[in-house]
Amino acid sequence: MRISMVSEHASPLAALGEVDCGGQNLHVAELSSALARQGHEVVVYTRQADPDLPRRVDTARGFSVVHVPAGPPGPLPKDEMLPHMGEFADTLAREWRHQPPDIVHAHFWMSGLASVLGADKLDVPVVQTFHALGSVKRRHQGSQDTSPAGRLRLERLVGRTVSRVAATCSDEVFELVRMGVPRSRISVVPCGVDLRQFSPEGPVAERGDRHRLLAVGRLVQRKGFDIAIEALARLPHTELVIAGGPQPSGLAADEEARRLRQVANHVGVSDRVTLLGQMSREEMPALLRSADVVVCTPWYEPFGIVPLEAMACGVPVVAAATGGLTDTVVDGVTGRHVPPRSPAALARVLRPLLEDPTLRQAYGAAGRDRAQARYSWDRIAADTVQIYHRAGVVPAGTALEVSS
Repeated sequence: MRISMVSEHASPLAALGEVDCGGQNLHVAELSSALARQGHEVVVYTRQADPDLPRRVDTARGFSVVHVPAGPPGPLPKDEMLPHMGEFADTLAREWRHQPPDIVHAHFWMSGLASVLGADKLDVPVVQTFHALGSVKRRHQGSQDTSPAGRLRLERLVGRTVSRVAATCSDEVFELVRMGVPRSRISVVPCGVDLRQFSPEGPVAERGDRHRLLAVGRLVQRKGFDIAIEALARLPHTELVIAGGPQPSGLAADEEARRLRQVANHVGVSDRVTLLGQMSREEMPALLRSADVVVCTPWYEPFGIVPLEAMACGVPVVAAATGGLTDTVVDGVTGRHVPPRSPAALARVLRPLLEDPTLRQAYGAAGRDRAQARYSWDRIAADTVQIYHRAGVVPAGTALEVSS
């Protein structure tokens, strides 16, 4: 099967943790790699964010990346890309007229817009994964939402136009139906985790004798790291390590890093909070294994890959009961749910868990089992292929069943 992935701002080649580089980049890279392993031809189209980048990169993981010129040939915040999606779509249309794919899979709403326009004159189905919905972002961020003014209207248009929507969690399904997307055209396919890289066995990062809480993600306010910092004031003999954001050398100039340090100073835990900055993918498993508990306390989270990686490493997760986290973390089995944006509730749940190593071990083992059973990238790729078939793709010689 010839698969065109479209990911306008999130290149699968980008370094994770920086601005606009997070779960979507990883999702596109891992899904493309898993589909390539299963014998499919995968090409990812992403905006050219550096004039020195080659037009096409054939990766060692079996998929190719095409850099599409659209707008200024340099870094551009994703919320400023909408005016350039017409140019992006024109390039897609030219590419696909020359060699049409069997399926187009768009990631994020602007990719969906470009894909629908690019495939307009072709008999090629488009599958859409939103990763995040503007209506949810507006609800939680209010005046801090920097999305383009037409996002909600255009998201509804994309959702109603594409052949099928691949939602990443059950909460997203309800939101899509409220937007007017027919339930019959929505399937749920979560994100996945590399079970070979993330496992209980392997090196463990150095740590002291304090209990260790670990939080991972981009340094943006909606990730809620300040919630964990405030909870730490109620948890003696415990440290909080935060991984993500710019390179360590850039933390001093980072606005959110400075704000988090101010919060830590205000609640009296500055000596127990460590900001590591950007970590490589190779370093993450050892860091996760060093944690007693991984905490995920965002305002909202469309899915969340970090809890999966923690579970795959056999580490219990305490997560805000929001979005995809309610699907991933099973309360009382692989970890605990807490109300969003409540440091007191977070501390109440963490205290007995930190005091009970047997309970942590039980949650960790159950998390590993759940990650193996449901969230391998090969399983996610197989489920995604089934969605492609439901969208109308039945290429000659392609089996309808793909082993996981």
